[in-house]
Amino acid sequence: MAQAMQPKTTGSLFATDHRPHPLQHILLWATAVLGVTAFISSMFYNLHLLSSWTGLIGILTGLYGQFVSVTTHERFALILGLGSSAVGFYLGMAHGGLFGGVLG
Repeated sequence: MAQAMQPKTTGSLFATDHRPHPLQHILLWATAVLGVTAFISSMFYNLHLLSSWTGLIGILTGLYGQFVSVTTHERFALILGLGSSAVGFYLGMAHGGLFGGVLG
């Protein structure tokens, strides 16, 4: 009856393996902060440099975070950060781009 003493670990959307993942959490928070910054700054036309660069960096960190993520919780939060980074990046590109007005 050893199986009766095992805790049930399945069934949760945010299931974790109860181990620390410092690299994944750093990538998760960096992607989230960059995504929020890109999304909010993309609402202002004159901040296109900030929104496009933070969006691009947020997309890259989010993609690498997806590559090394371990749990569903990390993947779910990374997708939210990736989405807001992408929206900020695309709106920043539409307002002037990565080098708009700086290089000539």
